[in-house]
Amino acid sequence: MGLILMSERELHRIEVLSEVIERRRTIASAAIVLSLSVRQVQRIMRTFCLEGATALRHRSRGRRSNNRINDGVRELALQLVRERYADFGPTLAAEKLGEHGFSVSRETLRQWMADDGLWLSRKQRRTFRQPRLRREYYGELIQIDGSDHRWFEDRGDACTLLVFIDDATGKLMQLLFVRSESAFSYFAALELYLKTHGRPVAFYSDKHSVFRVTKQDAKGGQGMTQFGRALSELSIEILCANSSQAKGRVERVNRTLQDRLVKELRLAGIGDMTAGNAFLHGFTERFNARFAVSPIKPNNLHRPLNVVPDRMRDILCKREQRYVGEQLAFSYERKRIMLEENEISRGLVGKYIDTYAFADGRLEMRWKGITLPYRMFDKDQRVTHAAVTENKRLGDVLSFIKAQQDPLPAPKVKTNSEGIAYQKRGRKPPGQKGRVDQMIERRACEQVASAPSIVAGPGCDIEVSALPGNTPRRLSG
Repeated sequence: MGLILMSERELHRIEVLSEVIERRRTIASAAIVLSLSVRQVQRIMRTFCLEGATALRHRSRGRRSNNRINDGVRELALQLVRERYADFGPTLAAEKLGEHGFSVSRETLRQWMADDGLWLSRKQRRTFRQPRLRREYYGELIQIDGSDHRWFEDRGDACTLLVFIDDATGKLMQLLFVRSESAFSYFAALELYLKTHGRPVAFYSDKHSVFRVTKQDAKGGQGMTQFGRALSELSIEILCANSSQAKGRVERVNRTLQDRLVKELRLAGIGDMTAGNAFLHGFTERFNARFAVSPIKPNNLHRPLNVVPDRMRDILCKREQRYVGEQLAFSYERKRIMLEENEISRGLVGKYIDTYAFADGRLEMRWKGITLPYRMFDKDQRVTHAAVTENKRLGDVLSFIKAQQDPLPAPKVKTNSEGIAYQKRGRKPPGQKGRVDQMIERRACEQVASAPSIVAGPGCDIEVSALPGNTPRRLSG
């Protein structure tokens, strides 16, 4: 006798029925244990006593399913997939096969394609990346990134934490809470970093538009962003990672900070960015003492800053060039700016001048280092319709829009009369009457003239008849 394949449920039934045969369990108790009725247990007992353990084995095991699709249909469908839809997924391939008259479910087709080698599961498609070793020197490569999160939970608004971490040691170099990832926010964090540590060899970031020009055909900027231009003037290189895994050190520390820092801020009762930035210094020291490692080589590649404060202010700002028109005017950030007329500005028509925009909102116009006075028109700034907004700045842009919309009064809907500037006028003076009106008025006058008039006085009654003027009048009374 060969081996018999049985399931766990069937083996459990054999054990319970054996106890019933040995009179160690009643049929009613067996029915409760097997979740069957008493009549079902009695029927199974009779079969078990006559045929043995094989009677409890499912009759359909090892047999072909009655609903199995014909092998010819399977081969024809797979041949069609190989010829036309070799790179299609099971879902889309099943839809296309339906157009050819094959009614095959997605899961069935997936199993067919997997057995035939046309489809790999997500686990089979998974690729393993070669881990990148740490850099050897401290200050050689600094990874930077922004983490948008509800750092203060329900105690404050969501904001972004800018993180600077050294690749060689895993040491947090600079943390700063800002509204969003923008050029000015990175300028502020970079200034704090340079004053504390000096100039590193290079920064390593993602492909955010702050670090990398996204348009290949950009006309201005010499192929670099404002942040890239500032780093170039400071002799610091900026490198952009091709994937998130490439700068995994800063990505992993972001997840750690979203757990540890959030709880530390909760314990400290901090709910705004000002208090949070003051708290970050002590937190950074404790974090580095716990997690930072020693570099492979002891050399520190940070260089001295050697930049005067005024020069630093001109580097960490937005600098652009604008063409001066014939009326000494040009456009800047949806505003119209006109230079004051003087000896210098008169000769700037048709030339380019430099614009300096600072983080505090100040705007300066310079030509060869000379500051030019100007007047500004159309100060009403707004986000233009259909403006391209990145995901990382979406929250900050929406806050700006709501702040501008709240003070505005509700728009007044004009009526049609107001739309065409209709003005209500008084009643027009009556014009010449028509022939019918003139005839009616004339007849009324004749009736009044022909009616007798009675003049009553004390002691006499005088009746005056309306007669023509030449007719003698008769008085009675």
